[in-house]
Amino acid sequence: MSSSSTRPAERAKPPVPEPLTPLVDAHTHLDACGARDADDVRAILDRAADAGVRAVVTIADDLAAARWATQAAEWDRRVYAAVALHPTRANGLTDTARAEIERLAAHPRVVAIGETGMDLYWPGRLEGCAEPAEQRDAFAWHIDLAKRTGKPLMIHNRNADAEVLDVLRAEGAPETVIMHCFSSDAAMARTCVAAGWVLSLSGTVSFRNARALHEAATVIPPGQLLVETDAPYLTPHPYRGAPNEPYCLPYTVRALAELLGRPAEDVARETTDTATTVYGL
Repeated sequence: MSSSSTRPAERAKPPVPEPLTPLVDAHTHLDACGARDADDVRAILDRAADAGVRAVVTIADDLAAARWATQAAEWDRRVYAAVALHPTRANGLTDTARAEIERLAAHPRVVAIGETGMDLYWPGRLEGCAEPAEQRDAFAWHIDLAKRTGKPLMIHNRNADAEVLDVLRAEGAPETVIMHCFSSDAAMARTCVAAGWVLSLSGTVSFRNARALHEAATVIPPGQLLVETDAPYLTPHPYRGAPNEPYCLPYTVRALAELLGRPAEDVARETTDTATTVYGL
């Protein structure tokens, strides 16, 4: 989730790009893209398939989204799910919520615990947003859940590099850590790479003014790199601000490949191999 749960303003969707395959969208929000039932999910995945995207991981922000994501993964075999409470909603992690997230996390189509982490941008800006101390407690609980389930931990980090690293060090990181929508600088990228974590890049890497991220992208080795849409947010250039969807992933991958000076087909294949390994697809 790039900011709040509010969907982007309704604008014309980008055209379906020339196919690039194979691709896996490592992080998307099918419910926020407008999907409500199995037919909606199938339509989104069919459009994605037309662009070469063979599978997606749809992410939960709250309990309702966690239930829905798990169900969506049952509706269509191209869909997998991740469950957690988003950091901004960490104040909703009651005993009842913990029990339900644990139950959903055991589902075989749930391939990650997330998105969890720290967000220091929204407190004070978003009404009802969890405070940093609440976020830290919830983050620690999700770390423990990832360890107990043996599933990857998917981290949301906004303006909180030091805080995220501090919690991971204090709690001990699980075997597999995914930095979703990585948007920090090269120094943070090197720290994450050295720890063996996986960094997932979204449409922001295509933004012309994202110079620090461009530098960071160049230090991520192929085996630790994923690509994602975070749809319906963070639509890649030149469609920034329009509604995003998994079919838009080739725009991001081609922009990333140009930045790296590598064939887009190679980046697509390597990130898909990494997604297959990390998520056990």
